[in-house]
Amino acid sequence: MKVKIKFLQKPSCTTCRKAKAFLEKRKAELDLRDLGKDRLSVEELDELIGKRDHRMFLNTRNELYRTREMGQNPPSRDEALKLMASEPNLIRRPVVLRGSDIVLGYDEEALKRIAK
Repeated sequence: MKVKIKFLQKPSCTTCRKAKAFLEKRKAELDLRDLGKDRLSVEELDELIGKRDHRMFLNTRNELYRTREMGQNPPSRDEALKLMASEPNLIRRPVVLRGSDIVLGYDEEALKRIAK
């Protein structure tokens, strides 16, 4: 049985569409979640990020990221979780999950690995 791959996205996001097409071409079974309609809660984000660096999950192209100069002054983990929960566009996407394996954004090598 194939493991379903969780695919957290915004359908309007070009990178998400590109990654989704890439995975579908490899016959991956995707469990889709639209982050705009079905937002991640602080708890879900906390679990998702786990022991990883929360800064990896911030979308550097987001306006809030730039206006708050998060590159120079990264928010604390708690603050980042609250911001991402209230502003889903601040989450780097797509977020592709299979078991404990996670891929952020469009990373072809990592997506190939996750689609095996």
